[in-house]
Amino acid sequence: MSRVLITGGAGVLGAAVARRLLADPNYDVRVSDERSAPQWMREACEIRGADLRAPAQAQAALKGCSQVIHLASFRADDGAGAALAHTQIEYENALHNAVIRAALDCGVERFVYVSSPLVFERAEVFPTPEDYLPQCPVALSPGGFARLSGERYCRAAHDEHDFPFTICRPFATYGPAPASASASASTSTSTSASTSTSASEPGVSGAVAEVIDGALAGRHPLRVDAAGEQTLSPTHVDDIAGGIVAALGSPAALYEDFNLASSRALSVAEIAQLVWQACGEQAGELALEQIGAGDRKPTRSQPATDKARELLGWQAQIAFEDGVAATVRSLREQAMADRHIGSAL
Repeated sequence: MSRVLITGGAGVLGAAVARRLLADPNYDVRVSDERSAPQWMREACEIRGADLRAPAQAQAALKGCSQVIHLASFRADDGAGAALAHTQIEYENALHNAVIRAALDCGVERFVYVSSPLVFERAEVFPTPEDYLPQCPVALSPGGFARLSGERYCRAAHDEHDFPFTICRPFATYGPAPASASASASTSTSTSASTSTSASEPGVSGAVAEVIDGALAGRHPLRVDAAGEQTLSPTHVDDIAGGIVAALGSPAALYEDFNLASSRALSVAEIAQLVWQACGEQAGELALEQIGAGDRKPTRSQPATDKARELLGWQAQIAFEDGVAATVRSLREQAMADRHIGSAL
């Protein structure tokens, strides 16, 4: 049996990866996260609370693990990320340094680094293949630069120490957040639960989450960035988790990087329309309100996905319409459970 450490495993993507690993009797799962883990995770996994920037704590978290899925990243309150540029880069560099050093010292057999589509934020080639990265203009955002730095850490460790890495870049991941970690975690009386935002995990789409949250809350018009012209490849969290686990176990994935995404590109306006429909609203009544700088050029994100299909046998299976419908149902069920917990306290 292989013991796998998931760093930052208590979030949206970490929970989906943990569930996928737990379904395979060949894996024993340890989760290291400063956040509280949901009850099912505490019962099924070994939980370690740690600040993985500290070398001693990173060493303790990795000890005894043969494989690592590195999801941990800097997290900021909504809207605070841009104001904490130096803090984010400083935090993630310390994180990469401590965790990768611990992985080297512990002799892990496979290290899967979960990066971000932000490394391609200035791409000029679409669909964007993995081997375009050396020619892509360097990411300017703190998140993009920090994620790219993590990729460079992996490659440098391989060049010097034959570090057994694989890089996965999840694109526009969406899905319901894990259930509350404890009965007292939520006393909300809101009619909706909250999805995750891009500040919480690499690759989790803040744009998709905000549209779903807004539609569930009945906000009208829905507020979207760049007038809804930004394009994304929204991919359900269960599909992304399947790609990460496939990369973890595949000999063909060693020393490779993979874009994990749906092959279907949608504008944020199209995403909003489909979410509006999934929430039971009348499609013709949807109105969008632009937020952000009006003269900012819309960005485009459309990854090539051939490599994951050819080397891993992986491709996204869940259509966006089906995934959003399931996400809306799950979030409504969570909201009802949270209201019940709140009324009982």
